[in-house]
Formats: sequence, structure tokens, C-alpha cells
Amino acid sequence: MSFCVILLAAGNSNRFKSNLAKPYHKIGSKTLLELNLLKFEDIRQIKKIVVVHNPKHKKIIKKLKLKNIKLISGGINRQTSTLNALQYLKKQKQNISKVLIHDVARPNFSNKLIKSIIKNMKNAKAVIPAIKIQDAVKQKYESSKFEYIVSKNRNNLFLTQTPQCFNFNDIYKLHKANKEKYLDDDISLFVDLDKVKFIEGEKNNFKITDKTDFQNLKNYLRSKISVGIGFDIHKLVPKKKLYLGGLKIKSSLGTLGHSDGDPVLHSIIDAILGSCNMGDIGEMFSDKNKKYKNIRSTILLKKVCYKIKAKGFFINNLDVNIITQSPKIKKYKNKMQKKISDICKISLKQINIKGKTTEKLGIIGKEKAIACEVIASVIKYV
Repeated sequence: MSFCVILLAAGNSNRFKSNLAKPYHKIGSKTLLELNLLKFEDIRQIKKIVVVHNPKHKKIIKKLKLKNIKLISGGINRQTSTLNALQYLKKQKQNISKVLIHDVARPNFSNKLIKSIIKNMKNAKAVIPAIKIQDAVKQKYESSKFEYIVSKNRNNLFLTQTPQCFNFNDIYKLHKANKEKYLDDDISLFVDLDKVKFIEGEKNNFKITDKTDFQNLKNYLRSKISVGIGFDIHKLVPKKKLYLGGLKIKSSLGTLGHSDGDPVLHSIIDAILGSCNMGDIGEMFSDKNKKYKNIRSTILLKKVCYKIKAKGFFINNLDVNIITQSPKIKKYKNKMQKKISDICKISLKQINIKGKTTEKLGIIGKEKAIACEVIASVIKYV
């Protein structure tokens, strides 16, 4: 089965009450739109992602530099936006048999939920995540003379969530036949629920409607932040190259090490691994392994970034102290930030680099060694 995702992000966000549209509000370094995309991009069954956006927000979305997605302009409401995306997919030559339709206002679903939806589509026309209602439910009735409240049996009521998954041809035909119909979600089009499967949703997959919901999501994700510390020191010797922060530095002395001896990147690696509870650089890239002999530390850092992403971690911040009597770091700081930013796929604002000396004290002060210490924070989005 091959799947496509339609991510609906074309709404006006009126209830959010902000000059900036809801999909582009950030939590940490990621917008709500980006948080959603992170959940889908590593699911192997998903072959294409279509983002339905508001044309008014074209400049904002362009700045995000999103990759491997197709942008489609939305319509006047949810139904027309979804139909626009379905019609685009219908014209493509790709063999898409299933489609996941998701609201950008629900960025906190898990990979486990996606995998459960995909698994259950084997024997269903549609799979819908839903959660039971636990609170008492009342309905208010009004007439010209009086008003009254009736209790409802909550055992027959539930809350549907997205992503919702459908056979592509089924949902395309239903949307095309109901162009003018107002929809809360896409399962509303199904009259016959034969082979429609409802699975258990997730309480944390709540919808961001207003700023209180947004703050609740922030509070939840703060509990997913963890911190790690990295430290490294290398002896300075003649006839060796000096690499710091991924840059080759002109110097009469270089660092002694099994790899290229870059204490800055080694400290960053250790700090990242520590924050993710994934051991240390020596365990992952043993100096007893010949394939790491003289390897560039930029390659090692790329590998680490890939490994932590596979486990759902993303770098939130790097604070770097380079401790050296010589060379002076100020001259190279901006280029180091750019190099680390490119490798880790994070913004320059997430990297802080400081140069420190030991006031000519100890082996560092005597220019016999260079050290580095790093504090890294990561957030588990997935």
C-alpha cells in the first residue's frame, strides 16, 4: 500500500486571535506546520506530502524552506481545500491508493498512531482515531417559553481526531459529490460505515484552537526537553592539522587524535548523545576501529544527528565554550556557527559559541592543549 498525506493549513485561524496565522507559530525552533511534517517524513509507506496553504501566507511559508512537499492553494473552507488537494493527486501518475487527511492544528500525534492507522487500513475503507468522552454530557434545549437541559448517554458518544485515512478513490468521489457541504472532518461524508474502522486515538493529540491550547502544548513539550554535557581536550603537537568547529585553522600546531582531533565537534557530539541518553562518542565511534582513523569529525556529527532524529530527538540549543590560549576564537566564531548549523540542520540562533582562555595557566595556557565544553538541549517531538 502506498500512502499520501494531505496536511490542511489554509484556515484563517480566527479563534486563535493573532496577527500571525496559527500554523506558523513556533514552539522552540519549529512551527506547528513543521512539527506535523516531522511526524510524517520518516514513515516509509508515505510517498508524497501535500500541504494545503492559504495564498496570503505564501511569503511566510517560503521562508521555512520546506523540502519534499507539494504546496497547494486552499479554498474558501475545509471541504474545498481538501478537494483541491485530492484533485491535484488525481492528476498525478503516482499510484497512490490511500490518503491520510490531517489538520495542522493537531501536531502532537505520535508515530505509533500513524503506524496503527496504516496497519488497520489493510482491511478497511477508512480508519478513524477517536477517544471516549469521560465528562458528563448535557444538551441545552430552548423554546419560546422556557429552556431545559437533557443528559446524554456518553457511552454512545466519542471525539474523532485526525489524521483520518481513506481509500483514495472512495474519498475523492465523496468529496466531488459533496462540494457544497460543510465538514468538520472527512468521515462525515460516509453514510455507510461498513468497513470503516474506529481505533483508539490519543489524549495528547488535542486540537490547537486558541492560545490556551497552544500554551498547553508548550507545557507538554517542555517535559520532553533534556540536557547533556560534553567535554573534550586534545594535545597540541607539531606537524598535525588543526580543526576546530569543523573548520581547518591555519596553525603551526595541530591536535593529536584518532580522528581529525576536533575538540569542538567531539564535545558537541558527546553533549547531544548525553542529552538523548545514547552513550558517548567513544562507544559510538571507537578509537579501536580503523575506519574512524583520521575521519573528519563533521562526518561523525552528521551520523549522530541522523541517529538522534531516528529516535525522535531534535536539537534545541548548543552552548559552546572553546578553551584555548591560541588561536583567538572571535575571528572564526561566525564561520563555526555556520558550519555547525549546516551539519545539524538548525538555525544560527540555536548555536552560541564563546572563546575562553586560562590566562596562561596550565597546559592550555602554555599552548600545549585545546579543550572544549558544551551544553546541549534537545526536544523529543516524535
